[in-house]
Amino acid sequence: MHDPQPAGPAPSFPETPATRRRLLGMAGALGLAAAWPRIAPAQAAWPSKPVRFVVPFAPGGSSEIVARSVAAELSRTLGQSVFVENKPGAAGNIAMAEVARADDQHTLILGHIGTLAVNPYIFDKLPYDANKDFKPVSLLAKVPSLYVVHPDVPAKNLRELIAYAQSKPGKLSYGSAGNGSAGHLAFEYLKMTSNIFMLHVPYRGTGPMLTDLMAGRLDASAVGAAAVLPFIKAGRLRCVATGSTQRLPQLPDVPTVAEQGFPGFEMTQWYGLLAPANMTPGNIAKLSAESMKAVKAPAALERLKGDAAESIGDTPEQFAKFIASEQTRWKKVIARANIKPD
Repeated sequence: MHDPQPAGPAPSFPETPATRRRLLGMAGALGLAAAWPRIAPAQAAWPSKPVRFVVPFAPGGSSEIVARSVAAELSRTLGQSVFVENKPGAAGNIAMAEVARADDQHTLILGHIGTLAVNPYIFDKLPYDANKDFKPVSLLAKVPSLYVVHPDVPAKNLRELIAYAQSKPGKLSYGSAGNGSAGHLAFEYLKMTSNIFMLHVPYRGTGPMLTDLMAGRLDASAVGAAAVLPFIKAGRLRCVATGSTQRLPQLPDVPTVAEQGFPGFEMTQWYGLLAPANMTPGNIAKLSAESMKAVKAPAALERLKGDAAESIGDTPEQFAKFIASEQTRWKKVIARANIKPD
C-alpha cells in the first residue's frame, strides 16, 4: 500500500495585466449577483399611453363640457393624451359595464347621479356593481337643476307655484327627459318635499320636452341650467327657483328652493371621475391629485362657468362618501315615487 502523495503547492498563474482584468471582472460579476435580490424593480411611469375617458351619454350637454374640460387639463399635466369617447345607451349601463371590465389601467369613466345613485334602484338587474366595480377618484362638478314654468302659469316664484298646484291637484303637468332622468328625480324630490301632486309626462330626451313646455302643452319642468338658461333669458320660460345651494350669478334675482321655505334642499346633477376597481392605488392617487387641480385650472373654470357648473375637485374618500349619501337619498325618492325605467 502506498502512502498518499503530499499535496503540492497550489498552481500559480503568471500575474499579467490581462489576468488581473479577468479576476476583477469575475469579482465584479459575483458582487452584482449577490446584490441583485436587494435591487427593487423600477415601476413604470403612469400613464404610459393615451388615456381613454368614457362618457356614458350622447355628445352635447353638461357631461360633455365637464369631461372635455377635465380631459384637456389632464392631457397637459399627465404627459399623455386623454381623449373623450361618448358611449351612450341603456341609461349609461352599456358604458359602465364595459369600463368595469377594462384591465389596461388606461380607461376611465365619467360617473353621474344616474349611473351611480339612480340606476341601482330602478333596474332589477344591472351589468355592473356601482360600489364594487369602480374606484371613486374625484367629484368634478355639480350642475344645478332649475325649476321652470311656462309664462302662462300664474306663478312668479316657488311659493306661488306650490299654492297654484295645491289649488289644482292632479291638473298640472311637468315634463322630463324620461323615467329616472335627473329632471324626473328633481321634480319628484320637490313634490315629496312640498307635498304637491303634478302629473309626470316622460319624453325621449330634453329637447322634445322643452319644445312642448314652451308651446304650453306642459306647465313646468326641472332642467339642468345649461339647457334652459337661453330660454329663460329670452322670456320663453320663467325660472321660479334654483336647486343650487347659492343663487346663480346668471340669475341673481331667482331665489333657491332652500330660500323659499325648504332649508337644506339641494338638487344638482353631478359628475365625477371613476376608474375600474383594478386600478392600482398609486395610479388612483396620482389621478386624483391631477383631477383636483384640473377642475380649478383657469381654462376649465371658464368652460364650466358658461354651463353654470360649480367646480368641485375632492379626494377619493370624499367622493366615496358623497356617492353613498346620494344613494341613500335617491333610494327613498325612487321608492316613494315608484320610478321605473322606460
